[in-house]
Amino acid sequence: MKHIFIINPSAGREDSTALIEQQVGLYATRHTDFDHLIYTTRSMGDATQWVDQWCRQHPGQPVRFYACGGDGTLNEVVSGAVDHPDCQVSCFPCGSGNDYIKYYGSLDDFTHLDRLIEGIPHPVDVMKIDYPADDGSTATRYSINICNFGFDAMVCKTGNDIRRTPIIGGRHSYTTGIIRSLFTSRSNYVRMSVDGQPFFDGHMLLCTLGNGRYNGGKYMCAPLSLNDDGLLEVNLFRRMSLARFASLVGDYSRGTHIHRPDAQRLMLYRQATTATIESHKPFWLVIDGEMLHASRYQVQNLRHAVTFVSPRPTESSI
Repeated sequence: MKHIFIINPSAGREDSTALIEQQVGLYATRHTDFDHLIYTTRSMGDATQWVDQWCRQHPGQPVRFYACGGDGTLNEVVSGAVDHPDCQVSCFPCGSGNDYIKYYGSLDDFTHLDRLIEGIPHPVDVMKIDYPADDGSTATRYSINICNFGFDAMVCKTGNDIRRTPIIGGRHSYTTGIIRSLFTSRSNYVRMSVDGQPFFDGHMLLCTLGNGRYNGGKYMCAPLSLNDDGLLEVNLFRRMSLARFASLVGDYSRGTHIHRPDAQRLMLYRQATTATIESHKPFWLVIDGEMLHASRYQVQNLRHAVTFVSPRPTESSI
C-alpha cells in the first residue's frame, strides 16, 4: 500500500510541515519498504482535487491518505476519496479543531505515527450535501463529522476568523465564538424536513446533523451517534432565553443534554437518513469546520462511503 501525507501548512496556529516531514522520514529510515509520498496543499480545496486526481490516475492501487491538519483538511481529503474503493483515509491532527478523531481516541493517539500507519480500517458513513451554486447549478460537498447551522454556525465562523489570534484564538476560538454569538445569533429561522416528513418550521437556536459525536473542540453534540450505522443524529435546539441557554452549556459539553428532564421542551431529536433545510435568505452551514452559504441544503447520509483508519491500540488499551 502507498501512504500519502497531505499537509495543510495553514492548519493550526503554526505550520507543522517540518514536524511531519521529520516523523515520516524517521519511520521510513526504520522501514525501508515504506512506500510513501508527501504533498503540501497550496490553497483551499486543493486537497480534494489532488486526492481525486491521484486515485483516477492510479486505478486499483491501494492507497492511504493522511490528512495532516484539522477537521477542514480531513473534510477535503475525504471529499476527494469518496467513490474510490481502493482508498483509505486517516488523520495526523495538527489543526485548531480535531473533532472527528475523538470518536476513536485522543489527540495523542493519532500523533503516534507508528500506531497510525499500523492502524485499523473502519468503513464509515459520509454526508453528501447538495445546494444551489451561484451559477444556478447544483453544487455538492461532503462531511464526515458534523453539519451544523444557526447559532453554532456563527460560532464556527467567528472561530475561523480568529483562530490564529493570540489568547482568544487557537483552542479558545470556539469559546470566543460562543460569547460573540450570544448577542447576535440566538434566533434563526429555518424550515426543515427529515426523511421526507416535516420536522421543524420556525425560529431555533441551533441544529446539528452528525455522524461523529464532537463539535467545537469539546462539545459532545451527538452522544448517541454511531459513524457506521447509516443514520444521522439530528439534534435541533429551540429558541430559548439566555439564562436557559447558559444552564444548557455544561450538559451540551458533556453530552448529557439529551437526558435532561426538560429536554423535550428544549430540543427535537431523531435519527434519519436524509434532511432538507431551507430559509427565506442564505444562511451559513458548517461542514466539518468549513463554511457554505446558501438558502437551501439537501443532506443525504451515505453508508460506508469511505474507509477511515484509526491508530493501532496499545497493549494496555486492549
